[in-house]
Amino acid sequence: MNEYLSPGRFIDSDHPAVAAFAREHAVGATERERAVSLYYAVRDRIRYNPFQNFTVDDSYRGSACLEAGEGWCVPKAALLAACARSAGIEARVGYADVKNHLTTPALTAKMGTDLFVFHGYTDLRLDGTWVKATPAFNLEMCRRFRVRPLEFDGAQDSIFHPFDEDNRRHMEYVRFRGTYADVPAEEIRRVFSETYPAYFNLGPDARKERFTPA
Repeated sequence: MNEYLSPGRFIDSDHPAVAAFAREHAVGATERERAVSLYYAVRDRIRYNPFQNFTVDDSYRGSACLEAGEGWCVPKAALLAACARSAGIEARVGYADVKNHLTTPALTAKMGTDLFVFHGYTDLRLDGTWVKATPAFNLEMCRRFRVRPLEFDGAQDSIFHPFDEDNRRHMEYVRFRGTYADVPAEEIRRVFSETYPAYFNLGPDARKERFTPA
């Protein structure tokens, strides 16, 4: 059995809502075109919101992200992977630690740092090659923050830009943590609890926050 096409605990490509979303948005004559269409659907139809209850499984699950209509980078990457698998495209998830030089004061205060550990992206196997796709930041959010939106053509890696539209330093990749067939939620929780003890331990209270410009 191909683990990159099979449903996972968090990359739950067999969930009815995920399958329906994939059928609706996997548009195109080729596998690459369908992957690109799914990327933009997940990027822009699911609002980015980093204020989540990281103690619960649903904060890491693709279908829960879809049903909420919002999520942070990890479940959005899981959702794209789940949609791709549902459409017959091999997919996995990958992670990196990134330093966000333009993070909001509100989020920095909650986290205590501008280092984002276990930033999630999706790896899609297209034409025999693994290609990175990062569906985290929706277009509306990018416009509000003057961040360059990430485009995806199915051939080149789509990862964060080092500078924003005003040429200010933005994202800096510090460390790649590898790829996985499913979301390593327990490992992410462990690292989060060590890196952001106050933020992680907000638990359900984290969901009371909203991601708005500060």
